[in-house]
Amino acid sequence: MKHKNDKKIVVGMSGGVDSSVALILLKKQGWQPIGLSLKYAVWQDKDNSLRENACCSKESFDVARQVCQKLGVEHHIFDVSKEFEQEVIDYFISELRNNKTPNPCIMCNPNLKFKKLFAWARDKGIQHVATGHFAQVKKGKVGYQLLKPKDKHKDQTYSLSFLPQEYLKDVVFPLDKYTKQQVYKIAKRHGFDFFEKIKQSQDFCFVAGKSMPKFLSKAIGEKVGGIQDIQGNILGKHQGLHFYTLGQRKGIKLAGGPWFVVGFNIIKNVLIVSKNEDDLKSQQAVLYPFNFISNQLLDKPIRIKAKIRYAHKAAKAILYPIHKGKLKIIFRKPVKSITPGQYVVFYKNKICLGGGRIQEFQ
Repeated sequence: MKHKNDKKIVVGMSGGVDSSVALILLKKQGWQPIGLSLKYAVWQDKDNSLRENACCSKESFDVARQVCQKLGVEHHIFDVSKEFEQEVIDYFISELRNNKTPNPCIMCNPNLKFKKLFAWARDKGIQHVATGHFAQVKKGKVGYQLLKPKDKHKDQTYSLSFLPQEYLKDVVFPLDKYTKQQVYKIAKRHGFDFFEKIKQSQDFCFVAGKSMPKFLSKAIGEKVGGIQDIQGNILGKHQGLHFYTLGQRKGIKLAGGPWFVVGFNIIKNVLIVSKNEDDLKSQQAVLYPFNFISNQLLDKPIRIKAKIRYAHKAAKAILYPIHKGKLKIIFRKPVKSITPGQYVVFYKNKICLGGGRIQEFQ
C-alpha cells in the first residue's frame, strides 16, 4: 500500500515562468504539488536599484500565489533570509575581499535553496521536490546522474553541479524535455500570457548589477591603488581590487581602450590591465574543493569537456588527480579568463560529472 504523501511534491516557486510551468506539468503528470517560495535577504539600501527581484520580492510572491490559486494548489512562503545572508551574501563578500570571483548560484543551490526546499518538505512528510531548472536526472549504474536538458541554450547543469546524491534521488525537473519557447507557449495556453511581458532579471538576487559598486563600497570599503599595464607603466588609479575580476572591461575608466583586467598584484595593490585579450588566455588550473556527483573518486586522468563559467562553451580538457585532494585541469587549447574563485564544471557527453573551484591557474 502506498503512503498518501507519495504523490505530493514541493515545488520551488520563484514567481517566474519556469517554475509556474513546472507546476502545470506536474499536475498533468498526476502529482499533487504544493508551491513554496523561499524569501531571501535583499540589500536594504536606497542605492540598491533592484526593483523587487524575481525570486524574493512581494511582487514575485504575489505572482506565485496567483498561479497556485488558479491551479488549485497550496502556496506557502518560507523565510530563509537569515541563512541566505550567512551562506550566500557573506560568502560573496568574503571571496571579493580576498580578490576571488564568487559564484553565488553554485553555492546557493546545495547549501541553501535545495537544502531549505527539502527541509520544508521533510517536515511535512513529503519526499520529493521540484524546481523549474532546465536539467535532467536519471538513475545511473552508480547513483543518480545529472544530465543536460533538451534546450541546450538554457542548460542549468553548471549551477547544479554541486548537488549531492541525497537531493538528486528525490528531485524532479519537469522542464527537462522542453525548450524555453515551449515553456512560454504552455504558460500562454493556461492563461498566463503575462509572463511574455515580464523581463527576466539578469541581476544577482540580492543586489542589482548596476548597484554592485555601491554595495561593495559599503560592504568592503575602498582601497585606492595604481593601475598598470603589463609592462609596468602607471596608467591611473583604482578604488579597490575587489571591484574587478579577470577579463573585466567595464569600469576601468582609462582612455584609449578598451582595456581588460589581466591580473592583480595583491601585495602592492596594483590592478594590471592590457588592450590585448590574448593576455587573458591560460591553459591549466588547480581545483579545490571539488565535487563528483557520483561520489566516486578520480584515480586516473580522464578526458572531459569543461566550462569555466555558465555561458562558456565547453572545451576539451584532461582532468588529473593530484596530491592533497586537489585536481588539475589542462585544456587542449588556452582559454580566456580562468578566474580564481570561479568554478570549472566537468562533462562527459550529456552527463555533468561535477565541478571544482579554481584555486589557482597557469
